[in-house]
Amino acid sequence: MTPHEFVAKWQKVTLSERSACQQHFLDLCELLGQPKPAAADPEGAWYTFERGVTKTDGGNGWADVWKKDHFAWEYKGKHKNLKDAYQQLLR
Repeated sequence: MTPHEFVAKWQKVTLSERSACQQHFLDLCELLGQPKPAAADPEGAWYTFERGVTKTDGGNGWADVWKKDHFAWEYKGKHKNLKDAYQQLLR
């Protein structure tokens, strides 16, 4: 996928966060030439979508994409505050 194809596809998408986030991440992996979660980790032990996590303030939560020792990724819908996504990952 080229940058032009990526932008052309995603600039017109009106799907909800929940409906679009996994496909968006897969397209991003393709654009950047990076392995996709299921190909890299078929068991989902260290790289997966919807990973259950323990919040720092107690309780359980979910990361939209998680790669052990690398990142937790939280999507938010259009016009949402990205500070909220960041705070959600910190909790």
